[in-house]
Amino acid sequence: MELPQDPYILVSFVNMKLRDAYPSLAALCDDLGADEAALREKLRAAGFTYDADKNAFV
Repeated sequence: MELPQDPYILVSFVNMKLRDAYPSLAALCDDLGADEAALREKLRAAGFTYDADKNAFV
């Protein structure tokens, strides 16, 4: 599955998937074949950081 390229659509998509289907960012990335470090960096550049306690980018 190809992830959205726009960072704001991407954060919405990832947070929805984390909320509805995955217990962690690592599980999501593993299942979707995404590079976790690249995903974190792309969203960090847009002002978002992953909060493991909330299991969401904030």
